Amino acid sequence: MTKKLRPSTKTLLALLFLLPAAEVAAQEASGGGFMSAIAEFFEAGGPFIYVNCITLAWGIAIILERIIFIFFKYNVNAEAFMAQVQKLVMANDIERAIKLCNAAPSAALPKVVKAGLTRANRGEMEIRNAVEEATLAIVPVLQKRTPNLASIANMATLLGLLGTITGLITAFRAVGAVSPELKAKVLAQGVAEAMYTTAFGLAIAVICMFGHLFLTNMTKKIIDEIDQYSVKLENLLVSRGKGTASALDRIT
Repeated sequence: MTKKLRPSTKTLLALLFLLPAAEVAAQEASGGGFMSAIAEFFEAGGPFIYVNCITLAWGIAIILERIIFIFFKYNVNAEAFMAQVQKLVMANDIERAIKLCNAAPSAALPKVVKAGLTRANRGEMEIRNAVEEATLAIVPVLQKRTPNLASIANMATLLGLLGTITGLITAFRAVGAVSPELKAKVLAQGVAEAMYTTAFGLAIAVICMFGHLFLTNMTKKIIDEIDQYSVKLENLLVSRGKGTASALDRIT
């Protein structure tokens, strides 16, 4: 059962690396491994394949770094967090609410909420200014490096097209310099280099654009939560302040 499944698995993996089906079949028939097929793909693709490896590594590094930070460092369960903050504020326990924010010091929403809570007794304008200042500080951190993915995608595509042009130039130049029986082989090698380079560049661009779309949507979700719950916090603190002032008026 395992022997029957292995060729199809290799074929699928090789296709993901944009190897032609005929070449994959030839590799399997001759007993060559997947890594040798990848090595031949890079060798046939010419120098711009290796140049584009830099853009691939750059793009993947940004995607992984942003996923780690946005998901595990800056993100928080906003609804549950604000429910706890609201209970503490309604109980007039601002100190415990601030400690709750300190429990997630790197998360985006707790930073903004903490800025408002530290000004809870200083009036509506100071609360709003503190929240806006914290929001303006955290948003660029959330969006950091994500826009670079679109530029990397464009760069990878252009490098792939440049490799296509150089491959075709090399092929047609070589055709005129070799004997007739070698012309077909030389032309095929040049066209293969052109196509492989283009395909690799486009694959990198697709990966970067998917990463850009995913990270942009996740960042927008966190920013929307900050906007939504910061307004709720302002209203909550202002209404709390007015309630405290009314109670003091009744006492005096």
